[in-house]
Parts: sequence; C-alpha cells; structure tokens
Amino acid sequence: MKLIPSDFIWRNGELIPWADATIHALSHVVHYGSGVFEGIRAYPGDGGPNILGLTEHVRRLFESCRIIGLPLDYEPSLIEQAVVDTVRANKHETCYIRPFAFRGYGELGVDPTTSPVEMMIATFPWGALMGTEALEQGVDVAVSSWRRMAPSTHPAMAKASGNYLNSQLVVMEAKANGFAEGIVLDVDGYVAEGSGENIFVVRDDRVLTPPCGGSILAGVTRGYVLELARDAGIEVVEQRIAREMLYTCDELFFTGTAAEVTPVRSVDRRRVGSGKRGPITALLQRNYFDRVYGRVEDRSGWLTPVR
Repeated sequence: MKLIPSDFIWRNGELIPWADATIHALSHVVHYGSGVFEGIRAYPGDGGPNILGLTEHVRRLFESCRIIGLPLDYEPSLIEQAVVDTVRANKHETCYIRPFAFRGYGELGVDPTTSPVEMMIATFPWGALMGTEALEQGVDVAVSSWRRMAPSTHPAMAKASGNYLNSQLVVMEAKANGFAEGIVLDVDGYVAEGSGENIFVVRDDRVLTPPCGGSILAGVTRGYVLELARDAGIEVVEQRIAREMLYTCDELFFTGTAAEVTPVRSVDRRRVGSGKRGPITALLQRNYFDRVYGRVEDRSGWLTPVR
C-alpha cells in the first residue's frame, strides 16, 4: 500500500518534519539489516484514536533489541508516550504506527557495535493489508518454496529487519504466481506462518496454531485471537501442523496487526472448507473488530486512548 506522508516523525526524542527523517546511505542498517521494528494500529474511538496493544508491542520491541544486541537507551514508558505524542501530533483518527530502532552511520563493516543506535516512530494512514474484500471473501495462497529460518540461524522471535529478506522472497514468489500471500514451512517441513502473518487452522471445531518455538514471530494479534477463542469456549491447541492439514482443514485464517483476521479460501488452488469464510473465523473476526473498534468493553486493556 502506498505511503501517505504525515506531518511529523519522532526521531531520537523530538518530533521532526516527515521529509527530514532521512538516514545516510552508508548507515549500518542499510547494508546489514541491523534494526528492529514494530507494526501497531490505532483505531477510531469516541474521544479520539485508540492504539491497539501499545504496551505489548513496545515490550516486544525491547525484547527484539535484547535478542540482537541493540542497546536502546530509552525506557519503554518513554517510547509508549512518544507513540501517543506522534499520533496526536499528526492528528490521526486511525493510522498505522511504525517504531524503528536501528544502527546508523558510523563504521562500515559487519561488526555493528561501533555504529550509533537511533530510534524513529512514524505514523500514517493505512487500510486493510490485503483489501477490505479479503476480510469477507478470503484470499488465495500457496505454500512457498522458501523455508523459515532454522533454529540458531536467524532469531525468528525477534522482529528484526534482516529477517524480512526471507519474507520478501516468500511474498514476491506468491504474487508472481498469482496468489495474495505465501505460507512458509519450517526447516522440518511443518507449517510456520505467512510472510508477515501468523496462521490458524480450524478442524473439528478446534483452533490449531504453530507454537512459538516453531520458527514464528509471537504475534500480538495472535495472542489476542487465542484469548478470544478461549473466551468463546473454543478449544485451542498450539502444536506442529503438517502441510497436509492445510488441504484438509475446515477453515484457515491469518492474523497480524496489518492482516487483522483474514480468512484463507484456497491453498495451492485447493479449496479450504466451503471456499468461504467459515463460522469460527467469522466469530473470531467479529469479536476482534468489536473489541478494537470499542463496540464492546475492553476487558483486557488492549486499547490505549489518545485524547
């Protein structure tokens, strides 16, 4: 989706004009992917926008920094407030939020430790990742020829910039072959996730999803959907999922900050279930949107208001 510029970006402690948020071509992150980031959404509320999962996302940002050895010299509470301030400064009612910590301009070489660490927060308008019709009709996907990173190669639990070369290869291959998205298997051939989404299988009224140790990113939205499923009395199982289950399941859907809750209608041109959004997917999707749009009580504190 094309970026629509906002007025301000938060950089290293201050709000600066959007056009001034540049980095040098020889910054370490440009050449070696030495950064971590988050994707957060703000939804419209009665008194202003509500930021979804702010504390959880900022916590994961700092955890990603620790995993890849990126010293971020801020307190999480300051970054949370900076996100709120940036949304407010840009006068958004709804938006996507991109916090980004990275190694900047210093010395050029694989060793990152001599390059300074910078922090930016951008906010901008952004709609449904795969289009609004996908939320109802579902999307057509394919199993990718690329695999997710094996354990002890790349840190899959960090939302690290360098990891997303793998994701780029997956989604480019899928779109080149006429699909909306790809599903990636882990090194052992079990289902991991999409290029940028977690995946859920519904079979015999149970919801199955790969475990956090299965070369996946532990998505914030994934956690919310697990909570909603349990609240609805649906049995939830985190387990390894064989590729064959993608072809025999009753329902299949993606979750993510950008993807929200998106049904999958076919895999490798094989219809999933009835080929339409299934009843459990529809229930979880409806309950999710009721919560994030403030139509029901926010019992678990998902939302941070921006007044």
